[in-house]
Amino acid sequence: MGSLTLPASGTVYVDANAIIYSVEKIEPYSTLLQPMWLAAQAGAISLVGSELLVLETLVKPIQQADALSEATYRALLLASHELTLVPITLAILENAARLRASLRLKTPDAIHASTALHTSSAMVVTNDYDLQRVPGLSVAVFSDIA
Repeated sequence: MGSLTLPASGTVYVDANAIIYSVEKIEPYSTLLQPMWLAAQAGAISLVGSELLVLETLVKPIQQADALSEATYRALLLASHELTLVPITLAILENAARLRASLRLKTPDAIHASTALHTSSAMVVTNDYDLQRVPGLSVAVFSDIA
């Protein structure tokens, strides 16, 4: 297994699958992501994600009536010092529409890409290859690393 090469400093954008793999302890990705969380805890990098992460990560725990998983996701997303959620603003949505139109991205991917660009993220961590098509984003895809 390879390792995730993080920037020495700056902002790293976290996609929903990174949150899910970390919370659900899905291997090999959970182990691959551990250094990212440790670097954020140490203050070496800042982790950001869209408020869209709340919707994307809570669906399954709510469907399964899994209160413990739901609480774990909420704690990470809403009360964590390691991750900052970025509001979905009109400017982010307008740029997402441009990205969706020009690159044929799915709506959630366009919102994530637009948010990563808005926050000047040095890297996007994801398992979604479509984000690699976005000019200006440095994308690390887990499947390529693991």
